[in-house]
Amino acid sequence: MTPTVRIDLARLDANIAAQPGRLRPHVKTHKILEIARRQLAAGAHGLTVATVGEAEVFAEVCDDIFIAYPVWADKRLRDLAGRVRLSVGCDSLAAAERLVGVGAAVLIELDSGHHRSGVPVGELESLATGILDLGLDLRGAFTFPGHSYAPGGQEAAARDEDRALSAAGQILRALGVTDPVLSGGSTPSARYSQVATERRPGVYVFNDAQQLELGTCDWAGIALTVLATVVSRREDLHQIILDAGSKILGSDRPAWASGFGRVKGVPDARITALSEHHGTVAWPAGKSLPQVGEHVAVVPNHVCLVLNLVDEVEVVESGRVTQRWRVAARGRN
Repeated sequence: MTPTVRIDLARLDANIAAQPGRLRPHVKTHKILEIARRQLAAGAHGLTVATVGEAEVFAEVCDDIFIAYPVWADKRLRDLAGRVRLSVGCDSLAAAERLVGVGAAVLIELDSGHHRSGVPVGELESLATGILDLGLDLRGAFTFPGHSYAPGGQEAAARDEDRALSAAGQILRALGVTDPVLSGGSTPSARYSQVATERRPGVYVFNDAQQLELGTCDWAGIALTVLATVVSRREDLHQIILDAGSKILGSDRPAWASGFGRVKGVPDARITALSEHHGTVAWPAGKSLPQVGEHVAVVPNHVCLVLNLVDEVEVVESGRVTQRWRVAARGRN
């Protein structure tokens, strides 16, 4: 049955092995325990998650977890801190006050140019002093250089990250934080990062159409595709309709992207529109349209969305489906 998510195991393992440096990979991308085990076996020293729910799931396979988010603490966080070595993000004194007695270490979130959550470096000293005065275990600082997700912006975002983390390190050491954790990294910028003591890429395990178009990977680096069936075709418009729409591919499309996804093996094809269960593909001029009933392998734009839309994935080895993995943290949002 299609649509179905497929993972090329050999390519997955190659992507994991190819990521250098000290890693705390972000597992919100895949949400799969088997992949987290492979990342840890390859040398990752801990895991990053986005939510308390994800942390509760991945505590089954890892005892060192960082919630890279400005958490508003409740009882579940305290229970989790009793199970694993837990670190959480914080960017306000109000949130820090709720962490008193929880038992989690704290990393201050910095805004290094993405302008989402996080404090400017100029506000770090004041917040750090307040956190230390509360008696919390301040371990360091982290940032997400999300502005690396723009054509030609990867190296510049990494330099912004380096400047923010370098300044943070000086400030924290002056306040008595010994060997502060300086955590950074996104998949597009990770190879340019120089200051971070750990990096938190997530998408690198699979790659996706965004990474293709940013030049972070090539076609050979794609480890996840959505197998879809051609259910309709229009000769007059030279397009096909797939049974894969936004409810499996997600609908994320940045302004610079050339479509909602790509087709493996047909580089010039573009997914031009998505309905819930329809994917419209503009087929390259001069190339014959696939027949109704044929299968197409779609590379989604933003792979992180896909894994939160399915219960399980198929694992492919040498062209054969050999396993099925449960998406254990699906819906833990």
